[in-house]
Amino acid sequence: MPVHVERAELPGIGIRTDLLTKEGRRLSVVSLRDGGREVALSDEDDPDRADETIVLTDDEANAVSEMLGGAHIITQLAGVQEVPGLHMEKIPLRADSPYVGRALGDTKARTLTRCSIVAIVRATEVVPAPEPGDLLEAGDALVAVGTREGLDRLVRIVSGD
Repeated sequence: MPVHVERAELPGIGIRTDLLTKEGRRLSVVSLRDGGREVALSDEDDPDRADETIVLTDDEANAVSEMLGGAHIITQLAGVQEVPGLHMEKIPLRADSPYVGRALGDTKARTLTRCSIVAIVRATEVVPAPEPGDLLEAGDALVAVGTREGLDRLVRIVSGD
C-alpha cells in the first residue's frame, strides 16, 4: 500500500513532514530551523492542532531513526525464509577476525560468495544497507542473505579460516 507523505513550510519555524496512517492519524515530524526536531500526533483534518508533541534531542532522533530502519529491514527479511534455496543468517564478527577495523568491501563477500550483507548490527544500532566503505568492529553481526553454501563460505571468510 502506498504511503502518502506531505511537506509543508512553516515560515520562521522550519519544515513539517506529515504521514497519514491507515488508521487516519497524522504523524508529523517538524524539523526546526535551529536544528531541533519534534514529533507530533494530530487529527487527520487539522495538522496544526497536535494531540501530543515530543521534543527529541539529536541522540534521540538518531535512535528513533535506527529503531525504525532496523525494524523495517527485519520485517522485510522475515519473508526470505519463504523463498526456497535462499537463507538469511546473522554472522558474528569475532574480535580476532582479520576484518575488524577494515571496510566491509574488503571482505569481497558478494564477489566470493554471491551473498549480500544487508545490515550490520552493532550493539543497539543497526546499519541498514551498509556500503563497502563502512568500517567493521569487533562484536558486529553481519546480516547476510544467500545460498546455504555461500553463507557457510562467508562465515569462513570473516572468521579468517
